[in-house]
Amino acid sequence: MALKLSKWDSVEHLQTQQDIALYFDACLEEAGDDVAFITKALGNIARVHGMTELANDIGLGRESLYKALSAEGNPSFATILKVTRALGLQLHVSVAA
Repeated sequence: MALKLSKWDSVEHLQTQQDIALYFDACLEEAGDDVAFITKALGNIARVHGMTELANDIGLGRESLYKALSAEGNPSFATILKVTRALGLQLHVSVAA
């Protein structure tokens, strides 16, 4: 009997703003210094909201946004701030343990 596997897509499980906030917080904590991991997580959240609409909201082209928020992307901090604000998220700072 063959085992049937399907590809995991986080986007399918991000249904509420609370889900999204918890997911992004967990990704930030897990990533450590892995900027690509954080960028990809933000890209997943952006897909939930719709890349075209988000790109329009922040004044970027859709393809540019896809590239910036891919695992290989290297978005500026200004882009990260624009995206998080447009997605209804806030970044918070706390003392490291």
